[in-house]
Amino acid sequence: MERVAEADWRHLPRADGDWQDVRLPAPVLRVELTARVWSPAVPTDRVLVAHDGPDYDQHAFLGQFVAAMVAAGRVEPFRLVLLPAGDRLEWYAANPAYAKALTAEILPRVADDRPVVGIGASLGALAMLHAQRHDPTRFAGLFLQSGSFFQHRYDSQESGFARYQRIIRFVSAVRRASSGPAVPAVLTCGTVEENLANNRSMADALRGQGYDVAFAENREGHNWTNWRDALDPHLTTLLRRVWS
Repeated sequence: MERVAEADWRHLPRADGDWQDVRLPAPVLRVELTARVWSPAVPTDRVLVAHDGPDYDQHAFLGQFVAAMVAAGRVEPFRLVLLPAGDRLEWYAANPAYAKALTAEILPRVADDRPVVGIGASLGALAMLHAQRHDPTRFAGLFLQSGSFFQHRYDSQESGFARYQRIIRFVSAVRRASSGPAVPAVLTCGTVEENLANNRSMADALRGQGYDVAFAENREGHNWTNWRDALDPHLTTLLRRVWS
C-alpha cells in the first residue's frame, strides 16, 4: 500500500500562462457551458480535460500543479480545460446524452479534434471512462481517481442513488467485454474508501482488455486531499507516457 508524498509541487515556480473563459454550446444537453482554460506561453496542441474542473482547481490545485510541472520541464507544455459539472448527478452517472455531448460537441472545440487526456474523480471518473467507451477516438489517455464503478457485490449501500442501476449496467458491460478501446490509463484510490474493491476490479478488467493500466493506492479517503496528493507522480507519469 502506497502513501504518496505531500504535494511539494505547490512550492515550485509556475510556468507563464493565461486563463480564459470559453463558452461551449452543448445542444444535446440543451445548455451552454463555460469552461476555464489555461494555456501556457508556448503554443501546444496537447490538452488535459478535467471533470469537476473548478473543484479540482479549488480543492486539489490542479491549475497550480499543471503550471509547476510545465515549469519544471517534467511534462511537455499543454493546455488545461476545467469543465463545470452542471447537473452532476445526472450527467456523470453513465449518461449517454452527456457522453455524446462531451465527445461530439465539447472536446472537438477545446482540442481541435485531437485526442485528449481525461481526468475525473468519483462520478467524474466514471463519466470519463463512459465517454471514452462511447467514442474512443477522442481520448489519448485516462486518469481516473476513486471512480464510482459500482457493482452489486460491493456497493449495495449505494442502491438508493437514483442512477445506481444505470451505473451498474455500464460497469457490468465493461467488465464482461473481452476487449476494449485501449489507451494508457491510471486509476488511483484510497485504501479506506468504499470504492477500493470496485476500483481494483475495474483496473483488472481494463488491463485484461489491453489498456496499459497502472493502479495506485493511497492511505487516504474519498476526498480532495487524496486526489491532490496522487497527481504527482501518477498523473505526471501518465502525461509523459502519452505525450513522449
